[in-house]
Amino acid sequence: MTGNGVRRYRAAVVGAGGIARGSHLPALAAHGDRVGVESIVDIDAVRAAAVAAEWRVPHHGTDLSTMLAACRPELVVVCTPPGQHLPAIEASLAAGAWVWCEKPPTLSLADYDRAATGERSGGPYASFVFQHRFGSAARHVRGLVGAGALGRPLVAVCNTLWYRDQAYFDVPWRGRWDTEGGGPTMGHGIHQFDLMLHLLGDWAEVRAVARRLDRDVEAEDVSAAVVTMASGAVVTVVNSVLSPREESYLRFDFQRATVEVSHLYGYDNGDWRFTPRPGVGGGLWPPGEDVRGSHAVQLSALLDAMDRGQRPAASGPDGRRSLELAAGIYQSSATDMVVRRAELVPGNPFYERMRGAS
Repeated sequence: MTGNGVRRYRAAVVGAGGIARGSHLPALAAHGDRVGVESIVDIDAVRAAAVAAEWRVPHHGTDLSTMLAACRPELVVVCTPPGQHLPAIEASLAAGAWVWCEKPPTLSLADYDRAATGERSGGPYASFVFQHRFGSAARHVRGLVGAGALGRPLVAVCNTLWYRDQAYFDVPWRGRWDTEGGGPTMGHGIHQFDLMLHLLGDWAEVRAVARRLDRDVEAEDVSAAVVTMASGAVVTVVNSVLSPREESYLRFDFQRATVEVSHLYGYDNGDWRFTPRPGVGGGLWPPGEDVRGSHAVQLSALLDAMDRGQRPAASGPDGRRSLELAAGIYQSSATDMVVRRAELVPGNPFYERMRGAS
């Protein structure tokens, strides 16, 4: 506890690359009254030492197990490449630490379910970085949907149109099934369709294509899907790293209004547009506050959940849904068939691996 009665947690960051330095360490510093970083772990000892010195972290090292035993963190922030997520989650949960892990959560649904076996009622829990759902505009839209103020969702668009050159994929773990779990469907678009699912609810079936068009990678560099939601709404989803004019764009057409957001890696209220149907009265927009969808705002919600000993958002079934859609997209593309969410269970090759049995 701090002097004002606020509980302050011991944290460790595993992986000292760009996402840790650019997003997670600043988010942790922004909540310095509630969480303190005690250790940096990275397989590169020089990098771990340099990042620890830069952020005034007292301990650093190269071995996760050694750190867990020595520092006994209450929160472990996993910023490694995706192929290392599962062992880091398992070890941290076994040590009694809550986990906040970068996307994609794991390389497969089987790995996600395996990680969940380390959770315990009241914590620790593993949660995942889907920060876009935590901004004020997204929370406001979710509230309107829940209250029925917008009517039924009918049509939606969910586009991740980004650009990554070949040099980006020359990093050995990128664009490979065994280390990244796939291409932009897993590593890029998952942020946007997590927000789409957060606002529209469960999906029911998907028909998709995933292709390798212009990058020298093992997995896809573009995918496209038509998703039917449990509500009956129809959504088109495009995930690309081939798009020179980059945009993250979501559009939701409800019975009573169209809601859109256009941004790249994060939004505030000004990036959203609300168009009511003719005859629909005002008062639904704008939101009452303007909070950017960011790592810092998701971390605040996670710390609140830790205080309460409750499962945080973007964990458990709530964190699994986006990974299910990625698996459905890959299965549909590989089999040229409609895939139903209910099919993605043990025994299905695409439950075990995103590339299936191939």
